Amino acid sequence: MALPIRAVLIDLDGTLLDTVPDLADAANAMLAELGRLTLPVDTIREFVGKGIPNLVGRCLGYPGESNAPDALEALAVFKRHYAAVNGRNTRIYPGVIEGLEAMRAAGLKTACVTNKAAAFTGPLLETTGLSALLDMTVSGDTLAEKKPHPLPFLHLCERFGIAPAEALVIGDSRNDVAGARAAGCPVVCVPYGYSEGEDVRDLGADAIVGTLEEVARLAIQAGCQ
Repeated sequence: MALPIRAVLIDLDGTLLDTVPDLADAANAMLAELGRLTLPVDTIREFVGKGIPNLVGRCLGYPGESNAPDALEALAVFKRHYAAVNGRNTRIYPGVIEGLEAMRAAGLKTACVTNKAAAFTGPLLETTGLSALLDMTVSGDTLAEKKPHPLPFLHLCERFGIAPAEALVIGDSRNDVAGARAAGCPVVCVPYGYSEGEDVRDLGADAIVGTLEEVARLAIQAGCQ
């Protein structure tokens, strides 16, 4: 970290929260309603990371987000089911609360950067109590671009009045690393999240850190004020 860290920009699904149980429930309810075979939770886990349209497309057998009529119909069905279960079985990962509290106590700005739509992000952060520990949130439909585009990270740096090199990105996937690199932010990954089947050690992050609590210690040691 070339400069002192002033802000921490954190991914949601697979980094702050384990949301797969609810996403899988909604995806399988969607598939059942559409007369399709349901999928194992571990399969759905590998589809998480590029937003809900991508998740739905892959559940239908498309390589990703699709504008095919059946994919658009399925997306509407998924959203209805997910709205009903969002947050029901989601859990906060160990060290997240402690890490966020330590960051804020050290004077760091904190933000969530997710590809999940704001309609689901806001209620989820409220339900889990994480909204009180975050200064800002950028969802997948907040801006014209989403991860892995650098815009969400650059937008937050501008809002916080800091250089990208002063914003540490924390994530669990190639989306996070690629977006951070393009923005000029240092980036670390956690090993427990959703990396779409890739080994997190192969993503090119500056470090792999076990918990957000450990990340907080690193950021503070990097000279935050």
